Amino acid sequence: MKLIFNSEITAAPLHIANDADPIALSADIAKAEVIDLHFPKFTDGRAYSQAALIRKRLGFKGELRATGDVLVDQLQLMQRTGFSTAVLRDGQSMAAAERMLALFSDFYQGDVRQVAPHFAREAV
Repeated sequence: MKLIFNSEITAAPLHIANDADPIALSADIAKAEVIDLHFPKFTDGRAYSQAALIRKRLGFKGELRATGDVLVDQLQLMQRTGFSTAVLRDGQSMAAAERMLALFSDFYQGDVRQVAPHFAREAV
């Protein structure tokens, strides 16, 4: 997952409100290269569901950015639900964010990145 601050945003994204239905916006999503999903406050998790829908049902392969009230402790779940970039809220530590992402190398449950749960994967 790419980690940036607001001052580092370069690409012009498709902004999707956190109360919007991604399925209804599928034509716009199909044309987008970058999509911003907004977290108005850290306790509002609707963008997690939107991200999973956009990746799994709509097959979006471009950059999916988490914006708004993005905190370090949310990064693992953001990555697992399909976000490729997180725009950290001011005051967050880049070093702490990188440590959070490196904390776990694998998960028992399946997710957007690794669909099969751990027990169903072939032994290497």
